[in-house]
Order: sequence, then structure tokens, then C-alpha cells
Amino acid sequence: MPTGYKIAEQDQLYHLTLQVVGWVDLFTRKSYRDMLIQNLAFCQQNKALEIFAYVIMSNHIHLLVKSNTGNLSNTIRDFKSFTSKELLKLIKEPGESRREWMLEIFKNAASQHVRNSEFQLWTHENHAEHIYSNQFISQKINYIHENPVVAGIVLKAEDYPYSRAKNYTGEPGLIPVTILEGIYTAGNWKSGGWPVGGCNSGEWQSGGWNVVR
Repeated sequence: MPTGYKIAEQDQLYHLTLQVVGWVDLFTRKSYRDMLIQNLAFCQQNKALEIFAYVIMSNHIHLLVKSNTGNLSNTIRDFKSFTSKELLKLIKEPGESRREWMLEIFKNAASQHVRNSEFQLWTHENHAEHIYSNQFISQKINYIHENPVVAGIVLKAEDYPYSRAKNYTGEPGLIPVTILEGIYTAGNWKSGGWPVGGCNSGEWQSGGWNVVR
């Protein structure tokens, strides 16, 4: 059922959670995670998706993103649609020992909605949270970073490759992200962001933080 978390402002910054139906641990295989990375990069290059933070976990993805064409819902819809098809191809390849029970779950999920095709891999909801303050930005970035640590996968967030935490250590990540050089309670973004006065004084623009102490 819909959660009520909708993308209302198509050109604004959002924290999104894309979840596999039934919390199936689909992304435990590297090839699946790599395919998702490739398609996030495609959205950056071809659909003007600006990524500030991301993490790929075993059964969901967290994204802190903004559409620079003002079409965030369409971009995420296309991403989920295309990756669903590609993931199904991977599942059906020889060597996927989980094929039968996963396809059964995805087929059953699809049968619950008229608009679905034969299989449904992603839930319809994106659990979209509009980022409206500096404090909220900081909170969500830390939350995204800490997912692999809380799950017991790594001891330090930057050691998990399928996250943008590595970018913030000065090392290249799997895909480029817009680096937030610091979270401050006052000041401008470089070439964009909240105007002076904070989130209530204007609309969000893309860019990085000015260093304001």
C-alpha cells in the first residue's frame, strides 16, 4: 500500500529508499550490485540525476538525489523499470541457485497489482523524504553512510565500496558524487544550494558548500 511519502517537488533534494519486494536479499551478488551502479551512472550522464549520497544494501538502496531537469519521479521510475528487467535476466542465468523461490516471490507480488507485468522486483513506493534543512541533510548523509556499519558488514563506512562514503576520504568511489564539503548552519553553497538565510529563503540549487565557520 502507498506510504504517503511522495515526490511532490520534482526539482528539489530528496532522500529515497528503493526496496526489493518482500525484503528479498537480491543484491548479495556482486554482479547485481555492479549492474545497479552502472545504471546510476547512466542516470547521472543521461538524465541529469545529481547524486549526493547513496548506498546499495542487500535488499534496498538509499539515495540522496536531485533532478537537474525537474523530473525526479520519471528518472526514478525509469531506473526501477530498466533495472527490474536487467535483474530478471541475471536471475535467470545459469548458476543462480535462488532462482525458483525468488521468481515465485516476485511473481506473487506482481499478481497483487493490475499495473504490473509478470514479475515485480521493486516496491512501488520510494519512501521519498523532502530534504528541507541543513540538519536534515546531515542526518540523512550520516544515516546512509552508517547502513553497512550498522548491518555489521564493515567497521568503517568508507570501507564499504557500494556507497559514496569512500568519496569523502579523498579516494575515488565507484561513481562520482557531488561532494558536500561540510554541513554548516549558515552560509551559501558554492554555485548553488540554499541561499543566505537557510532553506526558508529560496529554492534549492545544485552545488557544494562554501566554507563558512
